[in-house]
Amino acid sequence: MFYNPERPVKKHLNHLPHWQQDSAWVFITWRLADSVPASLLQKWRKDRDEWMSYHPKPWDNDTEQEFHSRFSAQLEEWMDQGMGECVLKDLRYSSLVARSILHFDSERYLIDSFIVMPNHVHVLIRLRPGFPMEKIIHSWKRYSSRQINEVLGRSGELWHKRYWDTLVRSEEHFWKIRRYISRNPAKAKLGDDDYLLYLPWDARGTAV
Repeated sequence: MFYNPERPVKKHLNHLPHWQQDSAWVFITWRLADSVPASLLQKWRKDRDEWMSYHPKPWDNDTEQEFHSRFSAQLEEWMDQGMGECVLKDLRYSSLVARSILHFDSERYLIDSFIVMPNHVHVLIRLRPGFPMEKIIHSWKRYSSRQINEVLGRSGELWHKRYWDTLVRSEEHFWKIRRYISRNPAKAKLGDDDYLLYLPWDARGTAV
């Protein structure tokens, strides 16, 4: 099921407004705390917040495309440059993130695909009614952070506190997101052992 402007939408605020619609597919991204230097983010946030004050959600297709071309693309470019410690490049740690995502699959949400990159994560899921997105993401971060810090022998903040989400509007939009997930390693020029990709069985070994 895709986003339907005629159906109710739940929203919550975590600096930016987040929109959730029961049983709709959603594309979620979050990153490590050190993945983008604060010096780069300061002006980016100022420009983004100013733009959003003139373009409140929900967005139509053209407005969303403008947002992504102005802001998401820049953030993705910075993350794909591999800045920060990039602990998720190590399978010991990326597998802990994958385990946290897969734990409640088919119970609280349905996973289509996800990728754990060296310093960020993309997930394409369909949320089940009664399970708020912010609580699901919090549980992913909390579990994986605790497990990774334990292996690393340290404490402190692992993940950046915010995340980004986009309701999937159509079948075409859905396939575009899945292609983006599957092609992200090539875009970032990663080796085969530098990321962890999860795709549905019917997409494995095929062009996506």
